[in-house]
Formats: sequence, C-alpha cells, structure tokens
Amino acid sequence: MTPLECPCGGASPERRPNARAPRYADCCGRFVEGHALPATAMELMRSRYTAYVLGDTPYLRATWADETCPHDLDASADPATRWLGLEIKRHVQVDANHAQVEFVARYKVGGRAHRLHETSRFVRNADGRWLYIDGEINNA
Repeated sequence: MTPLECPCGGASPERRPNARAPRYADCCGRFVEGHALPATAMELMRSRYTAYVLGDTPYLRATWADETCPHDLDASADPATRWLGLEIKRHVQVDANHAQVEFVARYKVGGRAHRLHETSRFVRNADGRWLYIDGEINNA
C-alpha cells in the first residue's frame, strides 16, 4: 500500500518548515514506481529516502552506482525502524553530471531517536539517469 502523503515531505532547502507534504503520487511516487526519472540529484535523494521508508530495495539498487552498491543491500521495512522525516540542507550542482546533496534523515529504532547527517555524491550516467555514488557522514 502506498502512502497518501510523500514520506520525503517535499524536502528542499527552500521548503517552509510547516508546509504541507505533497502527495506521494505527485512527488516521489512517480520515480519509485517507474513513471518518471528524477531530473536532479535532489529529486533522486528524496526518492531514495522514500524508498528506504517503503523498504523498496529494487529502486535503491537501480539508483545506486554499480561500483559502490553493496551486494547485500536489503532495505526491507524493519518494523523496529520508524522514519520521522527528511531535511535537505543544500543541493550543489558541481557540473552538468555531478552534484552533492547534504541532508539529515531522522528515525527511531526501538524508541530511540537517531539522525543520519550525510553529504551524498551523485553522478549522471550516459543515459541521463542520476545515480547515488556514496556519502560522507557529518558528525557535527
């Protein structure tokens, strides 16, 4: 079953704090379900967060550079993990085929809150598709 509101909340550096979340079908749903391709690395980042929330391992594999994608990747929805939200801090278009997205993803595991603060690197391949390469964890 797909959510009505998009799990990514329409995250972007310009998003107003209390803005209403967009509909899943109009936001990440079109990417995760294969109806469209993300036009920017930020759209890909949001859709990948949504795929983690939904436990969609095939989408994550399809949007991860082959050279860095873990062989044992399994994003199956873990009932102990509850995703709480995504904040995009910045999106930098390095050049036509490279970009970075800094984000904070909040989640709870077994009632304990966590934050993943990462600066991710993306590349656009020869087919024009954005792919996640890797990320650097920001501990500050």
